[in-house]
Amino acid sequence: MEKEAARQGESYVFEGMTSISAVINGGRRKIEKVLIDREKADARRRETAFLKRRAEKLGFEIEYTDAETINSLCTGHSHGGIIAVCSAWQPDDLCNMPASLLDRTAADVDARKNGGFFVMIDGIEDPYNFGYALRTLYAAGADAVILTPRNWMSAAGVVCRASAGASELLPMFVSEPEDACRFFKSHGVRCVAAGIRNSVSAFDADLSLPLFLIVGGEKRGISAKTLELADSIVRLDYGREFRASLSAASAASVIAYEIFRQNRKNQD
Repeated sequence: MEKEAARQGESYVFEGMTSISAVINGGRRKIEKVLIDREKADARRRETAFLKRRAEKLGFEIEYTDAETINSLCTGHSHGGIIAVCSAWQPDDLCNMPASLLDRTAADVDARKNGGFFVMIDGIEDPYNFGYALRTLYAAGADAVILTPRNWMSAAGVVCRASAGASELLPMFVSEPEDACRFFKSHGVRCVAAGIRNSVSAFDADLSLPLFLIVGGEKRGISAKTLELADSIVRLDYGREFRASLSAASAASVIAYEIFRQNRKNQD
């Protein structure tokens, strides 16, 4: 029960080399120290050597300790004897999105062929599901993820592990859903919402870039005002009668890959 509660709270302990490497490559937060299980240090010589080199450049400490100490700081068991204690980080407001991202939404096909794909998932109730969604969005080529002010980035270590490091590599910004729609539309980006009423199948819809996709959570969905602002509404058709709905993470993943599929010809 304690481990379950811990994953819902603040977590800036990044577990395992995949997460730590993502923190280093992402460059958005400071590593305060790295803890290594001394009994596994010999077997992890290559990783340890890498971390020592990065420690000299980035200025963090490396501390050798025991497995009990490391496990007491973790919520999972896949760390391999190496964890990093890091600083907090807060995404910037969407209105401060840099031109380097927005310029890729230009009407010219050559300018937009590798960019202009933005996603907001509003209402995921679990940091692991949030991380799984980010992993898929990163793989599908999303350029940035927009978060609501209430989001799971305070559970950064858990989210990073679940996303295989994608949460530290994806550009992220914060906005209310309605404001995000207005922002992207003001920059010539179509807004597509996932919903049922007045919808077309995502597999038949025009999902060409540039595009802002917004997917609502299972409990409250997308607000009526946000749906009114959307340029189109898409749904996911099922292979059989199914009265329930997919999770927000699953729905976002399926639609993201349909967007990727439709735009492949422009990504060569």
